[in-house]
Amino acid sequence: MRLTNVIYNPIITEKGAMHMLKDTYLFKVNRKATKGAVAKAIEDFFKVNVIDVRTSVVPGKKVRIKKTARFTKTESWKKAMVTIKTGQKIEMFTHLMGGEK
Repeated sequence: MRLTNVIYNPIITEKGAMHMLKDTYLFKVNRKATKGAVAKAIEDFFKVNVIDVRTSVVPGKKVRIKKTARFTKTESWKKAMVTIKTGQKIEMFTHLMGGEK
């Protein structure tokens, strides 16, 4: 699987910011990506050492179509929690979160 097909985008939330204090970063990844492929993609792209990768599939949600009595379901997606070596940082996250303070 190609690097550009593994990682889609970072997940920037309050809970994700709390994980960043523990050197863990959240990413939305391809549903077919394995933990090894995610670790290799993160190491190659951000030049950090990956210690652990945990993945989970987030199920789609039931949403109502406006002005009708019908419902549809959003697509499910895969989330990866990537733990990197202590002392290293992914600079993209610090810029998105407002920089160092």
